[in-house]
Amino acid sequence: MATAGSAVGLGNIWKFPYIAGENGGGVFLIIYLVCVLLFGMPLLITEFYIGKHSGKSAFGAFRALRNNGRWQWLSWLCMLTSLIIMGFYFVVTGWCFHYVVAALTHTFKGMDSASLTSHFEAFSSNGLLELLYGFIAVLITACILWFDVNKGIERLSKILMPLLLIMMILMAGRVLMLDGSSTGMRFFFQADFSKLTPQVVLSALGQCFFSLSIGMGVLITYGAYMPKNQNLTTTSLQVAVIDTIVAVFAGMIIFPAVFAFGFNPAEGPELVFVVLPAIFEKMSFAWFSSILFFLLLCVAALTSTISLMEVVVAFLTEATAHTKHPLDRHKSVIVVFVLVMAMISACIFLPYVFKESDVVSSCILMPLNALAMVLFVGWFLPKKDIQHELCKHNDWRRYLPMVYIQIVRYLVPLAIIAIFLNGIGIW
Repeated sequence: MATAGSAVGLGNIWKFPYIAGENGGGVFLIIYLVCVLLFGMPLLITEFYIGKHSGKSAFGAFRALRNNGRWQWLSWLCMLTSLIIMGFYFVVTGWCFHYVVAALTHTFKGMDSASLTSHFEAFSSNGLLELLYGFIAVLITACILWFDVNKGIERLSKILMPLLLIMMILMAGRVLMLDGSSTGMRFFFQADFSKLTPQVVLSALGQCFFSLSIGMGVLITYGAYMPKNQNLTTTSLQVAVIDTIVAVFAGMIIFPAVFAFGFNPAEGPELVFVVLPAIFEKMSFAWFSSILFFLLLCVAALTSTISLMEVVVAFLTEATAHTKHPLDRHKSVIVVFVLVMAMISACIFLPYVFKESDVVSSCILMPLNALAMVLFVGWFLPKKDIQHELCKHNDWRRYLPMVYIQIVRYLVPLAIIAIFLNGIGIW
């Protein structure tokens, strides 16, 4: 549940619908589901295995498993990836906090689709206001890590995450009653393969990595916290299924509403923030429902920001432990706070940085990190350890390690390389 809480966040509810809208709807959904099955599951197992078998976070795991520092560069790359993601992720988390305030003050009451779009444009063009809400999001995350109250957040998530899912189910049911919603359902579930391009495949692969938190060191850290008797295959399957269900529900809410209210499905990053308030205005208890949902969305975002910032905090603490100027946990939190605020400022006041940070992290750094991890596990770690881990307490899974090893040795690396070469026009 803790890992699912980290994976389920803005990647599912904010990013998945607008990326799907920009890439053809139904055809993107099919490619995305294939990516989760072929890449997501093996990579979840891979990262969990690295963390669980080493008992270390991203900084120490590769050194511990190989007893040398030749793979230490990969831990630095994971840290850099998390830092880049936090820049734009905290900006969007700030949008969620703003929409809680807007819902509390009845801002959306009586607004039509054009007014909702104008409201978002006015807010997102006010750099200082965006920076304020981003600062609030970073401050809350930093305080949680400072006082080490992750256990409380985990317990809270066990209540709030199911509430978020219930709210999404109710919203999906209400949206399906709107005139024109069937067109949106066809757009989302009916695949038009004439829209299938290499860019769609690359976007689906990047979204798979982003949504499942693959390739940024988060899952290695969570794997290190796992009990030794916990089954990696079952845990990976549960996380992948919960994460995918939330993403699909988000699409079932957004796209019927998009066509019912006359929005453009390729609206971009602001899609969710102009569509959701329009849905709430059509629901019973609109004011209460909008406040509750955006609050839950803030919690979903914070469970992800906590895990992202924890990767960098743990990295700095471990990396400086044996230097002349070691950073304890509190000092590391302060350093990361300053770094993240600098990244947020760049994303807000230099809009191209926001877009490029998203593209570079999701479509380049995370797949490259994942590629290096599967090569590390598939070719440089003892097969007998992997076989023992995957078959533990389950005789019927004796064939699973053979299938897994072939996938991480050949299928995943070749597919990622082929997609990259196609994406940059070489092949």
